[in-house]
Amino acid sequence: MFTGIILATGRVTSVAHTGGDLELGIDAAGLDVARIAIGDSVSVQGVCLTVTRKENTCIYADVSRETLAKTTLGGVAAGSRVNLEPSLRAGDALGGHMVSGHVDAVAKLSKADQDARSRRLEFELPEGLARFVAPKGSICIDGVSLTVNNVNGRRFDVNIIPHTQAVTTLGALRVGDEVNIEIDVVARYLARLMTKPEG
Repeated sequence: MFTGIILATGRVTSVAHTGGDLELGIDAAGLDVARIAIGDSVSVQGVCLTVTRKENTCIYADVSRETLAKTTLGGVAAGSRVNLEPSLRAGDALGGHMVSGHVDAVAKLSKADQDARSRRLEFELPEGLARFVAPKGSICIDGVSLTVNNVNGRRFDVNIIPHTQAVTTLGALRVGDEVNIEIDVVARYLARLMTKPEG
């Protein structure tokens, strides 16, 4: 589990295609790499990945075909900046909201406006996902825990404060860019509980 509070950004150092899927290498010097063990989970752009090996400050993780199909990780290249968060440990602060690292969909940035010192970003969701997003509810965008301002059909918007713009990849987003979306885990389970049981 994660909280959506980004501890560092890293740079992709390698993208090795391995017969349908790939291995990502990421310079995670901003994290305490010594505390990350082989087999640990790390959120990369909001995607929960398992660390398979380490070399100095670099971590490596395999990315399956399913993950490539459902997230933006298939589009990263060497040099790409990515948001990083190690998995929660007992006693860690819960500063954002409960995030699983299981991306629900890819959304597109449809509008970006300056809003005082913040940037107001509007995203368009794929069909069927908007019902899980509520005004003043939580949402995770590229691994960042954010509060939803408004929802209008398939579109919703959030405000990105200057600090978040500086310490995550969200400050560099441009209209048309795609992002990883994880809906609030509570909304997911409530929707499932309200579904008519089969049989």
